[in-house]
Amino acid sequence: MLAPHQQRLISEQGLGAYPLVTAEQIHGAVVAHVTGPTDSPIPGVDGLLTATPGLTLGISVADCAPVWVVARDGRAGALLHSGKKGTELGIVPNGIRMLCALTDTVPADLLVVIGPCIRPPCYEIDFAREIRKQAARAGVGEIHDEGLCTACHPERYYSYRREKGMTGRMLATLTLI
Repeated sequence: MLAPHQQRLISEQGLGAYPLVTAEQIHGAVVAHVTGPTDSPIPGVDGLLTATPGLTLGISVADCAPVWVVARDGRAGALLHSGKKGTELGIVPNGIRMLCALTDTVPADLLVVIGPCIRPPCYEIDFAREIRKQAARAGVGEIHDEGLCTACHPERYYSYRREKGMTGRMLATLTLI
């Protein structure tokens, strides 16, 4: 399905030598620690974290937010799929806790980036705002969010809600080199 297309895009970006590891994405808050390549998506998870160089973590989104949580020194990172449910369940604070435990660091040594996602007025819930609040409450000092709405920019982003479920998916990736 999407795998050949995603692999081509990754190769075009110069990351073809780094195996792609993906998550099943069930709209939950479970984050898996990835230490090596896998043949299929990791079941039952919506987030991936690693300290292993040479892997590409990937999640697909079409209104939910891709959220990158990265150690400032670049030694580890997490990629989280956070929509309404995942945000309510606390996937971002969970990913922050797990990344801090993995790297023996504190949240102030992390940075968070929230990617394009559906936002008001196109959606009644501002889960991106809640993601920012959760990251700040966890102690992350540097949070980036350009405020881009997937539903407002049909020329640039897929939107599950705008396209009534008949849409593609964007691939968010994180590669430690």
